[in-house]
Amino acid sequence: MGIEDLRAAELDQRNSHDITWEQEAMLPENRLILQSDWEESLRERNGKAWVIFKSSAPPSLHSELTSHGQSTEGAPNITSIDARITVSNITTKSLVITYTGEESNLSRKFLCPSVTYSSIHPQHKQVVGLDVSPGGLGASSDSGGGLTVWQTDTGEVRRQLCGHVGSVYSVRFFPSGRVLLTAGGDMVARIWSVETGECAATLMGHRAGICDTAIIDRGRNVVTGARDGTAVLWDVGRQQALHRFEGEAGQVNCCQVGQPPNSLAMGPPPSTISDREVMTEGKLLLLGCENSTLQGYGLQSRAKVFSLACESAVNACSFLSEQHVVCATQEGCVWLLDLRHTSSPLRKWKESRGPFHSLLPHKGGFFATTGDGSCFHVDDSYQTTVELSGPDCDPVYQACTDGSSVFTSCRDGRLRRYSLNCL
Repeated sequence: MGIEDLRAAELDQRNSHDITWEQEAMLPENRLILQSDWEESLRERNGKAWVIFKSSAPPSLHSELTSHGQSTEGAPNITSIDARITVSNITTKSLVITYTGEESNLSRKFLCPSVTYSSIHPQHKQVVGLDVSPGGLGASSDSGGGLTVWQTDTGEVRRQLCGHVGSVYSVRFFPSGRVLLTAGGDMVARIWSVETGECAATLMGHRAGICDTAIIDRGRNVVTGARDGTAVLWDVGRQQALHRFEGEAGQVNCCQVGQPPNSLAMGPPPSTISDREVMTEGKLLLLGCENSTLQGYGLQSRAKVFSLACESAVNACSFLSEQHVVCATQEGCVWLLDLRHTSSPLRKWKESRGPFHSLLPHKGGFFATTGDGSCFHVDDSYQTTVELSGPDCDPVYQACTDGSSVFTSCRDGRLRRYSLNCL
């Protein structure tokens, strides 16, 4: 079913039920939860791991998996003690669990990390910022102010970047993969050469910590969003602010820049545009805010295009395509918006996973990370299909990709890499 068919079907469903679509859609999703270290626990004969079917309408089912040795390929032979839980498609790094009951049929693929990096950051520090480049470099930051560049294939530390004071919340590679944008609680954004470790530019002007950043095109301009309630468009070369978006939104938790459909009216450009402003025409700036709104601004026109009320603080937002954006909230809700119809969301639902921390677009859907240690994939039909295992109830703060793997950062101080070929 295509997204237009999905929208039409859901509109029909809204009109055919006494309960409103919004009320129905906000019920928590059913889940399958597997022990975080299942791969290690089921490696040996008679090894055990717990599994839970968590229903939106209790009671939930608690069951157990048992390993009966390994196949010739090294994959464990696994059975469940409850007939309603079955295990299939077992490999050394993944398996599929299916629950079959009167009230629900649910299947999930669980994928464990191909590599866990535990020595890039001290284990007593939370890894809060993360990005990787297609060129094989990763950059990550921890709650102690550490900012590290490392090799994605081996985890070897290349250099430490020194300059920020306190936590660095946002880490982003420029498209070249050789330049890095960072920002954090010291109210400063910095531009680094990852080849030399030198800070090439410092962007100062916020009055509170910077929560997120966005890079426009090749990076002559960037955007920062901060706790002072503003987002700033910067000229990187001259280290000057070109415009400050002053909203009524309180803290700006996240920001994204994308290309919306031509049909979206974003207002006329200002009478004069600085020649230092590059590739902002036709771009839409998304701001996820602490006052429970997702706001859209014409990046060049500076005009507010829409404001979507989301019922709790918006912690993450992202473009899925030209037409569709997604945001996720502190109270565990996901909101899908069609930019051609911004008066109401296309879809929304609630996850029983704690607050959302990040969203990563992937093949028309997205990966999401949350406060209970989850990292899961929602496909282009907006169904959860894959769960990434590893963290044991520690929040996962970021997910990013280099095209072949997904990387995550966690409160437990570890960075994890998952192969996209296994999805």
